[in-house]
Amino acid sequence: MKKFDVIIVGAGLAGLSCGLQLSSKGKKLLLLEREGVVGGRTSSYNLDGMDVESGFHRYIGYYTHLPRVLRKAGVELSEIFMWEEKIHVRVNDEKPLVLGMAPLFGMIKTIKGLVGNRRYLSLKDKLSLLPFFMNGLKDYVMSPHKLDQHSIKEYAAKYNVTNRAFHHLIVPLSSGVFFLPPERYSAYVFFGLLAPTIPKFYKMRVGAYLGGMTEVMCQPIADQIIKNGGSVRTHSNVESLVIEEGKVKGIRLEDGQVYRAQHTVLAVTLYTAKKLLKPVFENHPWFQPMFQLPLMPAVSFQIEMTKPAVPIDVTTFAPFTCLSSFAEQSRTTFQASKGRLSIILSPPEKFLDLDPQETLQFIIKDARKIGLDLESNILDYRQVNHEYDFHSLEPGFQALRPTQRTPVEGLILAGDYTRQPYFATMEGATLSGLKAASLIK
Repeated sequence: MKKFDVIIVGAGLAGLSCGLQLSSKGKKLLLLEREGVVGGRTSSYNLDGMDVESGFHRYIGYYTHLPRVLRKAGVELSEIFMWEEKIHVRVNDEKPLVLGMAPLFGMIKTIKGLVGNRRYLSLKDKLSLLPFFMNGLKDYVMSPHKLDQHSIKEYAAKYNVTNRAFHHLIVPLSSGVFFLPPERYSAYVFFGLLAPTIPKFYKMRVGAYLGGMTEVMCQPIADQIIKNGGSVRTHSNVESLVIEEGKVKGIRLEDGQVYRAQHTVLAVTLYTAKKLLKPVFENHPWFQPMFQLPLMPAVSFQIEMTKPAVPIDVTTFAPFTCLSSFAEQSRTTFQASKGRLSIILSPPEKFLDLDPQETLQFIIKDARKIGLDLESNILDYRQVNHEYDFHSLEPGFQALRPTQRTPVEGLILAGDYTRQPYFATMEGATLSGLKAASLIK
């Protein structure tokens, strides 16, 4: 039976961030990952002969904690990202609506986006957004629980946002980011996504990965943990916690091996955390809100093509279609491909039980609506289902998120579902890991 100062279960960004912080302080730690690669929901791997990523991801320029972790692992941000100064919104087969997303680094594009796009957004449409955003950000600070009782659709109606402004801007920035239709998407989560941009507005821009996320981001963090003296093991499925006198003393693997530690950090998805905790803490009052926090699925789809689907690699949203958000990635993440389209599908429940070939037909049909002819150029495709990987971002649930500190001695939680200011983002996962690490002295 081997002993450690800390055992971390899960090598996504939460577990990696926690492990890097603690290993740099000399803690003897063991980081366990069930899959064959590190990265969790930000991983890249080979799926039945095709290189894929776990989902369509973008790095946001105002992130603070993730870049610090990456630099600590020796990663130069300029070497792993291609910066985008704009996003596209495609509502038909005509020229897309272009929004500048880099006030400092792409000022002209940002200004053009605000004053232009008159074909899609009139002055009346733009002005209708002002009370919506002003009151939403105020309520986010002053009345968060009340705000979380409303969907973004209800909140927009309350402040008389025009239909065009709602569908061409708010829907892409909500459903396009977190793959929920607007009637199911919490207004609190929406404004929680925007709030961090205000003090860091000048840092705002979007980064596309120049390679698989495991290779360029997550594995370097794991390598640094090992250099610091920590141990990182993949293909290690934790079956249960070791409990003695009501305290967590370690973990038991599926193969029967037992590892003990003074602290155990569960840096896993909410689904896996519930699976490990319910057998021993089902009646513990502290865990009841967490056990009631619902799960939310996601589905991504990746298509290998004979040529690029669109002329440039840029984050694109397509309201009124199943293509919640997408990007051509043959010039960024998948540079060995002649064409590679990565898509987040909405609503995800519609596609979970479909055969990938059936899903592809929905994608082809909706792509035609926005002027994309995919069918004649498809080489291969993969569907990646995340049936239980996210906590629900629907109204009324954010107060159920647990803190990293638990009342159980030896047990700490991490993961973007735990309480911190971000929602289902890489920054939130990273911060949760750092908060978990700060509880271990």
